[in-house]
Amino acid sequence: MDSMMMGAMSHDMKSMSGMETMDMAVMQACMDACSACEQACTVCSTQLMDCAPACMNCADMCNTMMRSMMRMQGMTPAVMMSMLDACIAMCQLCMDACMEHADHSEVCKMCAQSCKACMDACMDMKNMMMKAA
Repeated sequence: MDSMMMGAMSHDMKSMSGMETMDMAVMQACMDACSACEQACTVCSTQLMDCAPACMNCADMCNTMMRSMMRMQGMTPAVMMSMLDACIAMCQLCMDACMEHADHSEVCKMCAQSCKACMDACMDMKNMMMKAA
């Protein structure tokens, strides 16, 4: 996302109660990780392995998380934390399912790695929000 859009989002977010000290770099990293995970899960779901349902659900969750961070109107810190928790849980489920195939499927291995990166980025976002509160 370009710096002008992040600047506009930063202004909107900082006007929300509890979000005044939001670190936009952490938020951008989380959005990027959600986008990458959505893409990896979408590709993995086409493998038609038993992890496909988890991959499709994870792709949807990551997309929703990313879009929610981009559309901050009506978002509160409590709602954001719940969304982050849901995204982390879905990524964990998908990663576990894909790890069962990771030794013989590069796509599943890539998907599991993307899920782990997304979980880490969501945790970083949560930690940043807790420090800001």
